[in-house]
Amino acid sequence: MKNAADEFMKKHPKVKIKIETFAWPEFYTKWTTGLQAGQIPDISTALPNHVVELLEIEALSPVDDVINKIGIGRFYKAPLKEGELNGEHYALPLYSHAQVMWYRKDLLEKMGLEVPKTWNELFETAKKLNNPPEIYGLSVPMGLNDMMATRFLNFYVRSAGETLITKDGKANLTSKAAIEGINYWVNMYNTVSPKGSINFKVLDQATLYYQGKIAFDFNSGFHIGGVKQNSPDLINQIAAAPIPKINPDDPEQGIETSNIPLVLWKNSKHPEIAKAFLESLYEKEKYIKFLHSVPGGMLPVLKDISEDPLYLDDPIIKQFKTSIDVINKAIDTGTAIGMEYGPRPEAGIITSQAVIEKMFQEIILKNTPVEEAARKAENELNELFSAALQ
Repeated sequence: MKNAADEFMKKHPKVKIKIETFAWPEFYTKWTTGLQAGQIPDISTALPNHVVELLEIEALSPVDDVINKIGIGRFYKAPLKEGELNGEHYALPLYSHAQVMWYRKDLLEKMGLEVPKTWNELFETAKKLNNPPEIYGLSVPMGLNDMMATRFLNFYVRSAGETLITKDGKANLTSKAAIEGINYWVNMYNTVSPKGSINFKVLDQATLYYQGKIAFDFNSGFHIGGVKQNSPDLINQIAAAPIPKINPDDPEQGIETSNIPLVLWKNSKHPEIAKAFLESLYEKEKYIKFLHSVPGGMLPVLKDISEDPLYLDDPIIKQFKTSIDVINKAIDTGTAIGMEYGPRPEAGIITSQAVIEKMFQEIILKNTPVEEAARKAENELNELFSAALQ
């Protein structure tokens, strides 16, 4: 992105682009406080759930003219839909990825074990591979400054055919499937997870897999680059599989897809320059170079680029074709957490307020009964949902 900005400034000497980077968990605080202080950028990346909330408070400007210049027919429909309101598009998809199950091929082969296809199989296999402190079967992250416990619970609930937010906009933490999911992850934590994971954020969790210290993890294709950078000797020993099912014969489905967009803030002082820069990012060679900076992690939102020989001609993309195919299949069928019935503000609340993370910590640290903690968290979420809609 910096290279793209430098190239744009070289072509337009009067333009100065300043880039600021920060972790995703900080973004919610950044934009909420930034709006109050009048300190927000011209453009930024965002998460789909943030986009919905930003649309609710009319903080964004439409980018249809940019999309049309790039070619609206070139985009996959689902990423565009997540930023659409009243026929206008307020988010420009940049790349896509989806959550899948990553595993260590060498560890499974050493013990003659198969890749798990169900949650019960995953639990039993993780137990067999668990050999702390060298290797943990699986880490269960529950840190309050991130949405990881919400993500893990969503995996289980979605695989059971349910959603964390119901069609009528209510929290779902007390159904049979949700209670089973909570118990599953509590049991997994107590059995095979490093105890420090109760405070893990996304990077803490990912780093364990990068370093070869956990046998299984859930993440996107970003794991490829993380392992390559941190433990290059393990790069040939990792692979992705679909997220487990409840029963072996359940239909296979994507669970969580993330279509990461760029947004144009309504208070931009230079909207036309910002739009010109946005458009420039999708020039073929520049866009492919951007995607190749994290091969397999950032997947194209433009259909023609997905099939372009220049894009496909990357050693990592070739090596991990099978795993990337698993991710692509999940992208086609998954959604952002809480947006299974379409974009809604409740989705941003359930992933940003750490209610589910607090619930898990209460169960584990305070021995609060699962049903009691789930009911309390469900009520808290429903109160937040109601307040947001008033």
